[in-house]
Amino acid sequence: MEKTFKQRYLAGEISFEEIDDYVDTWNNSEEPCTLREYLGLNAEEEDVWIEDSDEALQELLDKQKKEGGV
Repeated sequence: MEKTFKQRYLAGEISFEEIDDYVDTWNNSEEPCTLREYLGLNAEEEDVWIEDSDEALQELLDKQKKEGGV
């Protein structure tokens, strides 16, 4: 299976801005999973993203990056 946005971002393979490409790909696909699942986010991360901002989600993920992972 292909890595999720979150896995690739935490591994330093992609920039945070690529989340938009993932959302577009999911929107134009017939993926049976939710967007949250497709991106690899947990419920807390999804809530922060929806209720706060892209920046808040990036901050949360960057903390995980510094702590060493998923």
